[in-house]
Amino acid sequence: MLNNAKRVWVRDAEHGFLLGRISDIGTDNVTIELLSNNNKTLVTTYDSVYPAEEYDKDVPDNCALMYLNEATLLNNLRSRYKKNRIYTYVANILIAINPYEELYGIYSVETVKNYNGKSLGVMEPHVFAIGDKAYRDMRALRQSQSIIVSGESGAGKTESAKYILQYLTESYGTHSGQIEDRINKSNPLLEAFGNAKTTRNNNSSRFGKFIEIHFNEKHRVVGGYISHYLLEKSRICVQSKDERNYHIFYRLCAGAPESIRSALRLGSPDSFHYLNRGCTQYFCNAQSEKQLAQNRRSREFISKGPLHDPQLDDMNDFMECDKSMDHIGLTSQNKINIYSTVAAVLHLGNISFEDDPESTKGGCKITASTEQSLTITAEMLGLQVKELRMALITRVLMTKTSSSQNEKSIPVPLKAYESQGARDALAKALYVKLFDQIVNLVNKSIPFSSSVNYIGILDIAGFEYFPINSFEQFCINYCNEKLQQFFNERILKEEQTLYEKEGLGLKKISYIDNQDYLIEAKTTGAFDLLDEESKLPTPKPDHFTAEVHKRNKGHPRLDFPRKSKLRSNREIRDDEGFLIRHYAGGVVYSTEQFLEKNNDALHASLIVLIQECKNSFIKNLFADSPELAQTGKLNFISVGSKFRSQLTDLMNKLRNTGINFVRCIKPNIKMVPNLFEGGQILSQLQCSGMVSVLDLMQQGFPSRTQFSELYNMYKSYLPAELARLDPRLFCKALFKALNLKDADFKFGLTKVFFRPGKFAEFDQIMKSDPDNLAVLISKVKKWLLWTRWKKAQWCALSVIKLKNKIIYRRQCLIQIQKRVRMWRVYKQYAPRIRGLIKVKALHAQVASMEQIANQMKINKEQVVKQVQQLQQRVDELIGKITNTQMSSNQIENAYNDLFSAIDRELRSLKQILEQQKVKEEQDRLHRIQNELERERNKITDEDKRSVHESEDFKMRAKLAARQKEAEQLMGKLGTEESKMKERMLKEAEENKIREAIERRDYELAWRLGQETNSEVEPLQFLMRSRSKPVNSKFDLQKHSYAQLRDLINTSCDLELLDACREEFHRRLKVYHAWKSKNRKLKNGIERDDERAPKDIMDKAELTGMPMAAASKSNSSSQSKSDQINEQRYFRIPFRRPTDKNLEDNDQRKNGWWYAHFDNKWIARQMELHPDKPPVLLVAGVEDHNMCELSLDETGLANKKGAEILEKDFEQEWLKNGGKAYLHSHSGQISSKYVLQLMRHYR
Repeated sequence: MLNNAKRVWVRDAEHGFLLGRISDIGTDNVTIELLSNNNKTLVTTYDSVYPAEEYDKDVPDNCALMYLNEATLLNNLRSRYKKNRIYTYVANILIAINPYEELYGIYSVETVKNYNGKSLGVMEPHVFAIGDKAYRDMRALRQSQSIIVSGESGAGKTESAKYILQYLTESYGTHSGQIEDRINKSNPLLEAFGNAKTTRNNNSSRFGKFIEIHFNEKHRVVGGYISHYLLEKSRICVQSKDERNYHIFYRLCAGAPESIRSALRLGSPDSFHYLNRGCTQYFCNAQSEKQLAQNRRSREFISKGPLHDPQLDDMNDFMECDKSMDHIGLTSQNKINIYSTVAAVLHLGNISFEDDPESTKGGCKITASTEQSLTITAEMLGLQVKELRMALITRVLMTKTSSSQNEKSIPVPLKAYESQGARDALAKALYVKLFDQIVNLVNKSIPFSSSVNYIGILDIAGFEYFPINSFEQFCINYCNEKLQQFFNERILKEEQTLYEKEGLGLKKISYIDNQDYLIEAKTTGAFDLLDEESKLPTPKPDHFTAEVHKRNKGHPRLDFPRKSKLRSNREIRDDEGFLIRHYAGGVVYSTEQFLEKNNDALHASLIVLIQECKNSFIKNLFADSPELAQTGKLNFISVGSKFRSQLTDLMNKLRNTGINFVRCIKPNIKMVPNLFEGGQILSQLQCSGMVSVLDLMQQGFPSRTQFSELYNMYKSYLPAELARLDPRLFCKALFKALNLKDADFKFGLTKVFFRPGKFAEFDQIMKSDPDNLAVLISKVKKWLLWTRWKKAQWCALSVIKLKNKIIYRRQCLIQIQKRVRMWRVYKQYAPRIRGLIKVKALHAQVASMEQIANQMKINKEQVVKQVQQLQQRVDELIGKITNTQMSSNQIENAYNDLFSAIDRELRSLKQILEQQKVKEEQDRLHRIQNELERERNKITDEDKRSVHESEDFKMRAKLAARQKEAEQLMGKLGTEESKMKERMLKEAEENKIREAIERRDYELAWRLGQETNSEVEPLQFLMRSRSKPVNSKFDLQKHSYAQLRDLINTSCDLELLDACREEFHRRLKVYHAWKSKNRKLKNGIERDDERAPKDIMDKAELTGMPMAAASKSNSSSQSKSDQINEQRYFRIPFRRPTDKNLEDNDQRKNGWWYAHFDNKWIARQMELHPDKPPVLLVAGVEDHNMCELSLDETGLANKKGAEILEKDFEQEWLKNGGKAYLHSHSGQISSKYVLQLMRHYR
């Protein structure tokens, strides 16, 4: 039964999934024998096990797999990754795994040409194919397109975006190439100023960018534009131990010519405060390491050597950055200004402060050792040393005097830590404004003419989680929440809505919706609360944190840090941070620096300093700055609000364009080639929504096109008489002629939908050689003739129907006229007519009295006379109403008197007649009994037949009574049952979502724990049992499946036997539910392997406690011994699941399904189909092929007409080759008999 040869995947934290075989099944858990670990066994839950395919098999599109689940998805990616096939489709979504090495040839000019104009699926999966699809969609739909490149830090998003950019500009650029050259050559410059080394990515983008490639009416590149979002400012001043600042600082120190280096007073990274607290090693190859001067090397570089990355080299990259500036048209002076500003930031960071003992107001001063840094910084920024000093150690307070309305400035000394904050704020403002200016210069350098449409490429920082997460991670993860929500809407929600609108009739797919996250909610959202706190006179981080918890108390996505799965996070106090359960898992944020990082404003002294700056370049950087507009006011500029506004604009752009998705995956945390860490890859796939996409695509149709577009695309390949067809008919004719399988496409109301890869096959057939097209055309013509003949038939039938409808309406007109005339008369004589109707109705009662009187045998004449008198009174009243003007009250009183007299007399006559009949019946029964007694000895055979008929009648009466009782009880419980079902389904869905969120929290914490060697709390829902043993006397949970079956077949203890059957069938139900969930599909159609009719299995899925209660109550009147021996038999129609796809009812093949239940469990099962031999199954031998449901769960006892007699079942059983079953055992199934059957079947 367990099919030990069949392999399955079992979930594993480290590898994602491991191969094994099912060795035993339980009610809650399943035992797996692992194949890769010396046959070690593992006990796990059913939802952690999936059926496996061939281990080394790989397909370019995961939708082509036989089993569509997360395990086969991961294994397919693993198999392709080993063969250096880093790209894989899931329908129209591309999964790209970062190889961490250069793969030669796959991005060459020749490869670019190979993908031009090719549909998805024609060529191997590639990022170029996504670029070409976006271009073709832009042309065909005349709509701008966007490509969202998403993934974690280090997954290769930036590189993927660069390759898409390369493809579009090389394939569809102009001959001069100036625009393409400027766009592509700007990348080194942007990466130098916006990328940095992190623990997870050597070239991590610390900002987001949306690159627009604009096209003219001829669909050629005519311009470009770059929008950027949320540069990580805090990195400018501080980095963690193993991370670096932005690349430009190190490249300037390592690669700048000696003249620039001396002019900017540069040294090694060790000599700068903003660099020496992080990693100070350079990226170098062997050659550049030799060329690097000794005085440019840091102590860490000397002791540990350089960092290695095939994409990075600080010395050579400085030259690339310098050339990039030349390409975008910067002059030598422009470049010097940029380098000088970068150096000024470094020197500014070297200025340190100490408390001034001579200050009476508790101020501070600049340390003597950093006076030179102050002088250098002032010189580079075009400031007076004195002015810079005062701006750093004091702030200006603006006040109004009582005698004057003019404002007066009062310098307020700052403490050492406040001056350090002012220094860092100025440094961050300088660098951010410089970065803004560089992006503006790049945009200005790109020639731009009139644009019709564009293709946008979004490359933004991926989801981030570190041991300590601050405001930057909060904003980045907020952005990723919005993008994931957009993905859910566009791919999952809108896709299913489209299927529903087009009438495809596909079931809905559930997924974890993240619309209820609490970051941007009005008044209670974290952003609004942060801005609200920042505007208070004395804002405090702990008060902000407390408000977040208070305003969102009970929110399912918010919790305290101590609830984190990562034990190290539990040291954070409740007022020091909060945990948000993102779509990717729970992340703990430390709020200590949220207020500071959310304020983008400089204090007044620094603003005045910038306004009086003599360096025109620096002054221009802040020309349009909102900080300068707020001089003298309470300075607060919300970084969060600004970012929210930018993100809203971006999301509006995305919603107004067609969308393509590239999901980038990081294969390992060590960032090395040829290492596939399945556990953390699986977590990324789940977080990116790819598992939900698999469920959707399992029955989905990702490729679709309008009928008119398909018509315009291929009409040129067909002759004129076919090209004139209606677009919808044209498409139908093509598909019928091509013999396309019905499962490969579906017709909607306005579109035709294709399964993954099928549109490409269709396209290839259509563009084949002329000989094939000639055959195709003849098939189309033949199909059209057949279709038109069918239409002519239907037209004739419709005309006949119309004629009959006209005749019918004419008859209805006559009826209407008759009714109107009648109504007019009725209105005039209404009171008397109503009286006559009521009185005439008494004739029927008088007539019934006459019939009763005629049956009388005693006092018949007297009774007849009384009836005649009543009849006379009725006639007199009718005559009176007809001939005289009686009022309504008079008619009513007369009627009531007469009615009472007739009713009284009628009841009396009925009573007398009933007594007469009882006496006659007693006499008749007495005579029959005497006659039967005399004849009993003469006709023994007839008597036996009569007894059998009587028993049949009683059984049928019993069945009818039981059915009626069940119907009455179900009618009473109907409402309660539906509410119970709804509640149970809701609870099951909530539990499913809760477990999925808990699993994601655990997986995210586990990945972070792997990096930091921290402990992770195990998953709780995997630890607890989901059900308890039904029978407390016998603990059968530890028995294996085989042991339970042996006990059922050999035990004579009825109580133990009942407990074993209960446990046995509970395990079967769970196992079959797992198989059904992970069943193999053929072209998205369910297989014909049902163990019972589909409506029975569907009923069981919805069966709740009320149904079980009804069934139990239905049999509560029986004794316990009767219930043990009760044998019941049922018969219902059996229709195949695949028959629902057949339009013609005549083609649907129906069979019969027979079931024999021994008490509550099935004992025998028989299937009779018209086109195959009968299938006879016996419990104890073929349990795995039989219905595992109890009688209560099937609902058969409540199904009208389903229950049959024992003899009806036995007759069919024996007729179809079954063995006699119960006759030798007095109605009780014996274990001896089952053992004999097992030997017979074996």
